[in-house]
Amino acid sequence: MENRSFIMNFLANDNAAKWFLSTLFMLGIVVPFCNLMVPPDSVFHVSSYTVTLLGKYLSYALLAIALDLVWGYCGILSLGHAAFFALGGYAMGMYLMRQIGDRGVYGHPDLPDFMVFLNWETLPWYWQGFDMFWFAMLMAVLVPGVLAYVFGWLAFRSRVTGVYLSIITQALTFALLLAFFRNEMGFGGNNGLTDFKEILGFSLQSDSTRAGLFVFTVIFLALGYLVSKYVVSSKMGRVVVAIRDAEDRTRFVGYKVESFKLWIWVFSAMLAGIAGALYTPQVGIINPGEFSPLNSIELVVWVAVGGRGTLVGAVIGAVVVNFAKTFFTAAAPEVWLFFLGALFIFVTIFMPNGIMGVIKDLAEKRKARQVKQTAAEVSS
Repeated sequence: MENRSFIMNFLANDNAAKWFLSTLFMLGIVVPFCNLMVPPDSVFHVSSYTVTLLGKYLSYALLAIALDLVWGYCGILSLGHAAFFALGGYAMGMYLMRQIGDRGVYGHPDLPDFMVFLNWETLPWYWQGFDMFWFAMLMAVLVPGVLAYVFGWLAFRSRVTGVYLSIITQALTFALLLAFFRNEMGFGGNNGLTDFKEILGFSLQSDSTRAGLFVFTVIFLALGYLVSKYVVSSKMGRVVVAIRDAEDRTRFVGYKVESFKLWIWVFSAMLAGIAGALYTPQVGIINPGEFSPLNSIELVVWVAVGGRGTLVGAVIGAVVVNFAKTFFTAAAPEVWLFFLGALFIFVTIFMPNGIMGVIKDLAEKRKARQVKQTAAEVSS
């Protein structure tokens, strides 16, 4: 009863949360309906390509929430969160590859095509169990979580902070990028994992499967947001914010700063892994390029544009920037990176609190005008 009261309270007092969840609810109903039930020649029809594109955006939105937890609320600027996202994606990709069976190019019942091509004779031990969906999903959460725990324990215990921590997080994802590029690793090398056929027995080429994946992405994004909102609103979340604002003072008060940093870091990594697992079946490929440090830098831009420390802002930033990327890479691919750099500079100078900061300022000014107007009417 107390937990229910808490959830109702923070939803009732947070207009952004209500707006966001309402929008997600509408998207989860309208988009699949317009894709599956509306005739293709209708102006209201949503193509399967658009469904997949929106699903990708929402997967990125969940990843942005994960980064906002550690950067916006704890002050840890991670330039390596793409690593956790990619690991979750690879876990899902390994399951999808095992589902191909003898329908691959070489027709081998157990080995993926790239292993047959490279003359592998048996399936590596670390591929065992990925023919089971529950095991793959467990690994999509567990592997990023364990990596984050080991990395965070070493880094936070050594009190590495600031730009130095950002650099080693970037080094982490770059090291994984180089490792996964190697054919000897058994993850498809440069080409990665692709040519997926089905998930849980449903064809990935089917419109209904794509719509279903979109709905699941909406659900997990909503759940990820609610859990994250609960975390940052809890006592532990308030301690994390205190660490962001005054780490030494929080430590002197008696809190074990390293432990609080570690748990929010691990939780964020696990959330990023879930985002990666949602991303892979919708896009149809996962390769070492997802580990690129540039992806982690772009992720920081998403959160900065939307407004860090807001959760909803991270979602807005992810959707807005990726929509712009889709448009510019098609209309003028040679200027996309210049646009991205200019956007980050503009936000840093003119919108330090991002889109959500601008919305909040406008709402406060409107409220102040209403109060002033009411006071004037009462006095007259």
